[in-house]
Amino acid sequence: MDLEGVTTHLGENLINAILDGKSVEVISDLLASGSPIWYQNASEGTSPLHAAAYTQNVELVQLLIEKGAIWNAVDHLKNTAGDIALSFNNEAVYNLIRDAGIRSELLLGLLESRPLTDSSTLLLRSTDDTASNSTSSFLESKLRYNVDKHGQKICVLEVEGQEVGVMMGWEKGIMQETVKKLCQDHERATDLKVLNVGFGLGIIDEFFQSIEPPPTQHVIIEAHPDVLRHMRETGWYNKPGVTVLEGRWQDFIESPDLLNFGGFDVIYTDTFSEDYSDLRRFFEHLPDFLADTDSRFSFFNGLGATNAFFYDIYTHISELHLIGVGLEVDWSDIDVSFDAQEERWGQSREYFSLPIYRLPVGKMKII
Repeated sequence: MDLEGVTTHLGENLINAILDGKSVEVISDLLASGSPIWYQNASEGTSPLHAAAYTQNVELVQLLIEKGAIWNAVDHLKNTAGDIALSFNNEAVYNLIRDAGIRSELLLGLLESRPLTDSSTLLLRSTDDTASNSTSSFLESKLRYNVDKHGQKICVLEVEGQEVGVMMGWEKGIMQETVKKLCQDHERATDLKVLNVGFGLGIIDEFFQSIEPPPTQHVIIEAHPDVLRHMRETGWYNKPGVTVLEGRWQDFIESPDLLNFGGFDVIYTDTFSEDYSDLRRFFEHLPDFLADTDSRFSFFNGLGATNAFFYDIYTHISELHLIGVGLEVDWSDIDVSFDAQEERWGQSREYFSLPIYRLPVGKMKII
């Protein structure tokens, strides 16, 4: 038997032993004798951790994680072991796997700077240099503003022959609730200074402008030439109190063009093609740009939003990083489910397929 055959034999035995309910001691002995903890079978893509999640054996799941089980491996149905635990509503098993993922990604973040992306296989890594994952490629891409057959405003680009939504009209409910959370009952509601990074369709900026009274100062940072052209054509450059800074937020973070506005009462960011490492760097500047402890911050929380388990991981990681820069975060749940007949996505690639959107609002801690 060759090496591949031996590996398959040992891996299949390990998975079968777990599914047969063998004791933790037996499984531990199999691992000690060389059974590959990373193995996934060819028929279903099941790993030892998947199998343990099916058995709902907390002690066994803990053992496998301690031995290095791959927490974010997906089977052929695109399910992780965390998804399986979630399907059983087994909170103990789910939390063990989720927390392993959080620890792993936080450690990777400390050891090296790697891009984070919404992947169906490896959660936080990507080498994709197309316009959907590379800022430089995105800024050189051609965007199309349109209205689909259902009357939904969309902004899309084409990546490798497929439409990718930069922003779509169905997000309107999220943006409306975000502005409400950011601005309602604000201490300076009649004299707000607002910073938004990333215009897209302009949905959130329209909601900012709709509050009474509108923001005294409304700064929008946008880099894409086609978006800037759209903003000119739709009159944003001429709106009272609105200032458009043409470029990436990184271009202005230490520039008088932004610094001269002083602290902001409300900050929101929703950029396309930037990864989580960019978002985290933005977090680190918040203490310098929020005016005081009454100021509020939010971002489009769409990280990993095609998988409930990955979405939960990202949500916890972002909260931990915001806490690390001195913010307290409140979360609200928004129902974004829809009937399949609505054809929300049309011909474009889905980037948010979950029924619940988790809306973050952060404020600087009072020391």
